[in-house]
Amino acid sequence: MRGEAGMEQNSADTRARIVALLMDKVAEDAFPSVPMMTLLEQLLEPDEVPAYAEVLMQKISEANYPSVSMLARLASLAGSD
Repeated sequence: MRGEAGMEQNSADTRARIVALLMDKVAEDAFPSVPMMTLLEQLLEPDEVPAYAEVLMQKISEANYPSVSMLARLASLAGSD
């Protein structure tokens, strides 16, 4: 039987793995899905936000016509929503 601390650690590890997976998918996909980005944003811890913002900035800089949705997400991360 696991203790409460062990369950919390397992939950934190699972969350971190999901965040890493979604961050990689957003970075790799030409057009990441809105639900995937929304889920990722819900799971992010404050110290993970700069890495996610960097992924969005990279995608925006590579696009000839960046997604308005992605621009709005980036602005929201900066507190300019």
